[in-house]
Amino acid sequence: QVQLVESGGGLVQAGGSLRLSCAASGRTFSNYAMAWFRQAVGKEREFVAGLHWTSSHTAYAGSLKGRFTISRDNAKTAMYLQMSSLQPDDTAVYYCAADQFLFSVPTQIKNYNYWGQGTQVTVSS
Repeated sequence: QVQLVESGGGLVQAGGSLRLSCAASGRTFSNYAMAWFRQAVGKEREFVAGLHWTSSHTAYAGSLKGRFTISRDNAKTAMYLQMSSLQPDDTAVYYCAADQFLFSVPTQIKNYNYWGQGTQVTVSS
């Protein structure tokens, strides 16, 4: 059993920045990936960025690379998403996900079995 808790969401003006955090607790895997997904109203949940804890592989959605940066804290089981140049289209609930994988960072929702509750990000124009 793995528990994931997101934090750091809020309301920002267009052009602003936010840093999201995801903290993991409970039983861990030897090899696993953690990833961020987001879901806006009326849209499907989509992959944002992710990393593999032991292989150091990272992945980004093509439309977001350059504005969003994923990182981790090795002293904790935690990952972060630094978001800059935020736009109204970035408004969504952002979710943290995790699961066991050998090397890669899957980008499809169906590959992940552990999810957090989400944190709301709202960007005003």
